[in-house]
Amino acid sequence: MLTISPEQTRCAVWGSPVAHSLSPVLHRAAHVALGLTTWSYDRREVDVTAFAGALEELDESWRGLSLTMPLKEVALQAAVEASDLARATGAANTLVRVDGGWRADNTDVHGITAALAAVGCDLTSDAVAEVVVVGSGATARSAVAAVAGAAGEDGATGVAGRRVTLMVRDEARAETVAQARAMGLQVAVAPLGEWTDADLVISTVPASAGVPLDTLPTADGGRPRVLLDVVYGEGPTPLQRGGQHRGWTLARGVDMLLHQATRQVTLMTGRPAPLAAMAEALYAVVDPVWGVRTSAGGR
Repeated sequence: MLTISPEQTRCAVWGSPVAHSLSPVLHRAAHVALGLTTWSYDRREVDVTAFAGALEELDESWRGLSLTMPLKEVALQAAVEASDLARATGAANTLVRVDGGWRADNTDVHGITAALAAVGCDLTSDAVAEVVVVGSGATARSAVAAVAGAAGEDGATGVAGRRVTLMVRDEARAETVAQARAMGLQVAVAPLGEWTDADLVISTVPASAGVPLDTLPTADGGRPRVLLDVVYGEGPTPLQRGGQHRGWTLARGVDMLLHQATRQVTLMTGRPAPLAAMAEALYAVVDPVWGVRTSAGGR
């Protein structure tokens, strides 16, 4: 096992843009709760072009990186080891130092699964038969893995008969379609705004994508519908407002953020994540329902 210097252990979140990231709030709270007084966690603006050079500059005091867009694919490519889930999704949101380089992992799948479970959406249930995933990029592949694998999160087998529709503006990425089929899902592709009669919607695109809402189905009392928009931090998105207006149950992007971070903390520190302490820190700076930033949110 790699030995990390006790004098200083560094971690950070990288991405572009990254100034909005609340990962430092979560990880710093975890370090305090775990008594890791020599650990630090920062944020750094890094794009795809600069990623390889920035990674090469890190010395042995660096233990872990959280990766946000657009780095989830290049992070996987840079790793010398990778979890089965990272390989299956072609995306890594976590790098942890190992002998000879970095190990890639994907904790977004856990975050999505846990956020949906928090509102009673059991991805192992046959009741979730029709799913729409908005987008087809790296985060969409994590959503596909959650829908297909759920309990084991390895994406090995999908629930029999479950269908996923990738709703995209142009063409769905071929690797995302291939992944969904390999994981045992029936796959369809639809233009942005062409909603199917879905039980579950997971949106992985920014609010600025302008997802049309005119034909979003209305939930009725006999059939619960669940919507998870992974966006957080700027108040309710148009999709969240539309879903709420039409009676959908809203899963929370901040819950996805929290639970993917707990898995990252465990991977980086080797200790069980202090969920309660992390949740308390997160909800001190965001509204737990909408994810609205408060005056403290700029920390």
